[in-house]
Amino acid sequence: MASKPLSQEFTKGLWGENPIFRQLLGMCPTLAVTNAVINGIAMSLATSFVLIFSSLVVASIKKLIPSQVRIASYIVVIASFVTMADRFLAAFFPPISKNLGPYIPLIVVNCIILGRQEAFSSKNSVGRSLIDAFGMSLGFTLALLVLSSIREILGAGTWLGHQVLGSWFEPWIIMILPPGAFLTLGILLGIIILIDQKLQRSK
Repeated sequence: MASKPLSQEFTKGLWGENPIFRQLLGMCPTLAVTNAVINGIAMSLATSFVLIFSSLVVASIKKLIPSQVRIASYIVVIASFVTMADRFLAAFFPPISKNLGPYIPLIVVNCIILGRQEAFSSKNSVGRSLIDAFGMSLGFTLALLVLSSIREILGAGTWLGHQVLGSWFEPWIIMILPPGAFLTLGILLGIIILIDQKLQRSK
């Protein structure tokens, strides 16, 4: 059983173990859908829904799952919630569902979700697993929001489709293209490393 205080279990996903900026997990959807803020929000909410409810189920039934089939069982649980999220978006938000394309179904094999089930939910209580899932979900959401905000503002001069930069601004088209995703992520990772180094020196 984990010995961290519950507050640390929640906040670790925001900084120390952020799934995007520290663990570098789930890079495929992160880089692919963050060309617009609305896409980043939709992907983060869908992933958070799957992570939270998968953690709830896995933590609840972990003692019933034979160790030989635990990974397969986790994938079945995750796939069930991914299907719910995918059908919900397709039914109520068709444009967003179309924009996200195959990346919603690919949540099934997202390393963030499967990793949390294997490393945490299968070894901890329901309550602690939910706190962990909420913290990781919030960290993932914040990371996608930062990435998509930078890319949309610089790439189109808008935020959530609303013009935020004047007519004087010439959009940096590269920012909404794949190279812009890598550039933005790389710069953010560099900034985080510098902040960490300063924090370590100040101790």
